[in-house]
Amino acid sequence: MHNYELTEDGAKILNTNKGLTALLLKEPYNLEKAVRYVNYEKRLKKLQVELIRMQSWAIQNNERIIVIFEGRDAAGKGGAIRRITERMNPRHFRIIALPKPSEDEQSQWYFQRYVEKFPKAGEIVFFDRSWYNRAVVEPVNEFCTQGDYKVFMNQVNEFERMISESGIRVVKMYMSISKKEQAKRFREIKSDPLKQWKMTAVDEKAQLLWDKYTEYKNKMFEKTKEGPVKWKIIKANRKTFARVDAINHILKNIPYDKNLAI
Repeated sequence: MHNYELTEDGAKILNTNKGLTALLLKEPYNLEKAVRYVNYEKRLKKLQVELIRMQSWAIQNNERIIVIFEGRDAAGKGGAIRRITERMNPRHFRIIALPKPSEDEQSQWYFQRYVEKFPKAGEIVFFDRSWYNRAVVEPVNEFCTQGDYKVFMNQVNEFERMISESGIRVVKMYMSISKKEQAKRFREIKSDPLKQWKMTAVDEKAQLLWDKYTEYKNKMFEKTKEGPVKWKIIKANRKTFARVDAINHILKNIPYDKNLAI
């Protein structure tokens, strides 16, 4: 970091309100990070304009869109969804993060509680974790039986085929972080009174169960290779890069009118 040479462009960036704010945000002051953050904010704003264009196209054309975010605990799913939706029309999207199933839901077909949250015409639904809980989180933590898990794995590709064939567009992303980065983020969450609520009993065991998560994650990727909707793996150790990558992937996979006036 000490070898960073501030270019003329970098100096211009730092000599703005945003640049100074980014520089003074954290101690010790880091010129490189501050320049990078301002550039990220500019890029994010441009991408958010495109997201609004995409949403306007979806509304006008009665499109139904599902965007799925999966990944380990503290991988940045919620943060990415917040950046994606913060400028969008709130009347035409929903963010779904379902709690554990109720007693009634446990007696239903597993996918039913998710189907009930599907988008209506002109709507985008973001799943902060989805039916793929049963592919990884539930078997790892023994929240379901191996029988339940096998039924899910046998049905998931056909389920997504039916969704796609019914005209709903589905985008799936997996936020991938390293074990070291997850540990660092857990420490930050625990030490921040504004974030401590995020830490759950499942999170507490995530580091101990790291290898088991990896095993089930790999099984999930292997099985769903045969399915109609492909995964995009987002390298998420650096949150800013991950958010830009996620937005780009959504925009690339939804065939919206890029010339639409907004």
